[in-house]
Amino acid sequence: MDAEERVWARVVVVSLLLVVAGTIWLLPRLLPTPPQYLEVHVLDVGQGDAILLESPSGQQMLIDGGRNNQVLRSLAAELAFFDRTLDFVVATHPDADHIGGLVDVLQRYTVETVLVTDNQSDTTAHAAFTAAIAAENAERLVPRRGQTIDLGAGVLVTVLWPETNAARLESNAASVVLHVHYGETAFLLTGDSPKRIEEYLVLTYGEYLASDVLKVGHHGSRTSTAELFLAEVRPQYAVISAGADNRYGHPHVEVTDALFNAGVTTFTTAEQGTVSFISDGMTVTPY
Repeated sequence: MDAEERVWARVVVVSLLLVVAGTIWLLPRLLPTPPQYLEVHVLDVGQGDAILLESPSGQQMLIDGGRNNQVLRSLAAELAFFDRTLDFVVATHPDADHIGGLVDVLQRYTVETVLVTDNQSDTTAHAAFTAAIAAENAERLVPRRGQTIDLGAGVLVTVLWPETNAARLESNAASVVLHVHYGETAFLLTGDSPKRIEEYLVLTYGEYLASDVLKVGHHGSRTSTAELFLAEVRPQYAVISAGADNRYGHPHVEVTDALFNAGVTTFTTAEQGTVSFISDGMTVTPY
């Protein structure tokens, strides 16, 4: 091998080493890695609901998906580039602003388990969602009061409502209510539950409802967030998931005033976009 060939051989070797080193550096940044904390993201999906839980174990749960495929952009902003799986998807109730975007989620992501109530709707959104579940061939569970889902690393998601078959309930009243516990911290996610359900939860659970963060019911509508309920939950933070300048006037001033008077720090997706929290099991921090 002459001198010129030796030089080119060294160039090739060095180039290969640089490629290997670059791959070693880049790969961990592209592959999904478990968060160090429980992360709760109230995703910006306009006038609708979508909440992503990420456990320190790496397990993920998506609760609702908004009205359309905007949820895909919000999910992509929180998940690793190559992450195309979700352990659990929960549809709190069959209204389009909660399940419409889940059709796109089920088409884009591999979903292991779907939780969906027995409350039905004759809308095209519900028909499309039902078909998407069948096409995904995911395990299907009907949530009932007392069920607990273990997301690993000590994160437990407990179903507080419905307690029986919800088929005959009005859709908002059929909303799945979830209490997320991690260590000494808790998040209460209420879907579109109206005041009468909130008050029933107070009578049933009492101080167990106490939570660091409340996802405010029904996008901040005056039909939710009863005073008795808010007094029992005693949240430090509240999040209202609503679209900017929506036609419903959400959030209603009665709700924002009640939260202010209770000393609750309140965020809205209409103003802040996606609202995120981390919990280390002792304290909850918005970021």
